[in-house]
Amino acid sequence: MKLITRNVDYAIRALCVIAKCNNNLISVSELVEKTGIPRQFLRRILQVMARHGIVGSFKGQGGGFSLAAVPDRIYLVDLMEIFQGSVKINECTFKRKTCPNITRCAFRKKLESIQDHVIRELQDITLSCLLKKGKTRHGKKKNHKNR
Repeated sequence: MKLITRNVDYAIRALCVIAKCNNNLISVSELVEKTGIPRQFLRRILQVMARHGIVGSFKGQGGGFSLAAVPDRIYLVDLMEIFQGSVKINECTFKRKTCPNITRCAFRKKLESIQDHVIRELQDITLSCLLKKGKTRHGKKKNHKNR
């Protein structure tokens, strides 16, 4: 299971570069150069983010992309939902069939607890905190050691 897909990774990388442009437009060519993301993937990702109001898209000579929202309002969990759907760790292995043990399954309850914790952590990650190298939106540095 991958928690972060390639599209989300590319979106985050592109947004970090766009955010560092201080509201100036940046072209796709410049984004390709600075991120190393293949052009065809980057264009599609930028179009999706433009449709969701995360970036602004400006066509023509001198056009490009800029942030359409402030970095404090761009959440990692929202990007994940846009590009890969909601975070689901506790999806039953039976998929579409209803499990007869769904209300009593100890494994499912543990996975729900883990999923809730992961989602809470993800909801705290904004583009702004990624630009500040790991600080959450509340200003606290996350310590992932000794967990």
